Amino acid sequence: MEITIRLFAGLAEMFSASALKFEVPEAPLTAGGLKTLLAASYPEAAQQIHTSLVAVNHEYAPDDSSISPDAEIALIPPVSGGEPEQTGGETADGLFSITGQPLNAEVLLDKVLDQNHGASLVFVGTTREMTGDQRTTALHYEAYTPMALGKLQEIGREVKSRWNANCAIAHRTGLVGLKEASVIIAVSAAHRDICYEASRYAIEQLKASVPVWKKDINDSGEAWLGSDPKAKEYKPL
Repeated sequence: MEITIRLFAGLAEMFSASALKFEVPEAPLTAGGLKTLLAASYPEAAQQIHTSLVAVNHEYAPDDSSISPDAEIALIPPVSGGEPEQTGGETADGLFSITGQPLNAEVLLDKVLDQNHGASLVFVGTTREMTGDQRTTALHYEAYTPMALGKLQEIGREVKSRWNANCAIAHRTGLVGLKEASVIIAVSAAHRDICYEASRYAIEQLKASVPVWKKDINDSGEAWLGSDPKAKEYKPL
């Protein structure tokens, strides 16, 4: 049978496509089996394939997970948080969004304020110019939007469950210049120590699990960060 696999970041660049049509045996297929078949068919991409995760219907799939013919399948390089997805998205409650538009901290903070909370905190992640001796001129973000929104909601639910705190997160896609915000996290809670802890948890979980990738752009060229085993080797602009 033929399946369609969505590709992102360095993998999409390597295949020069955002989706790959791939023939697989009719027998039951697992996530791990799919990676093995892909690596054998595309040995030049085997290293990236083996370090990537399979997502099925917007959820990370363990190697023994079965893949049905009608599932939405994506190959997820290690997140780092090409062309970004052109359409953003927002959850129904307005607390979590992926957007190509500039972010507004004040608007996001207003979404979490509570008259019974005595502390609120806004974390803003921005593009910095220098990382060691490497100069960045801009960052380029790409997101698997529907899955990213689901993972952001999971973070919000966990923040509510563990700290009884409110949480809202907005993340940029596309080109983000120096000093521009790429991610904003707003948290409110009963006390400041809870607020700090919940905010730190949210950004660490975002960086670990939300399918967002960034490409570093500088005078030497460009490279995906985190998703490319050769990320230090810059492709000329």
